[in-house]
Amino acid sequence: MEFTVTVDAPPAANLARIDEALRELDPAALVDAAPNGLRIAGTFDIPTLMAALRTAGFDVPERNIERLPSVCCGGCGG
Repeated sequence: MEFTVTVDAPPAANLARIDEALRELDPAALVDAAPNGLRIAGTFDIPTLMAALRTAGFDVPERNIERLPSVCCGGCGG
């Protein structure tokens, strides 16, 4: 699943900690800074994502997290 996390200022200094927390949940998880916050992809739901972000020192309210529609075509079998 893909998510956008809207924040006032992207936590560039914390990206490594956020990446580490997300990879504990999903070794293939991805996180990247975006103009309005973060772009995140992984196999977790919003409450689990919120907990991982909190573990990384980045507490985000649920209203700032948007789950994006799937772009999976099924072609890779995943």
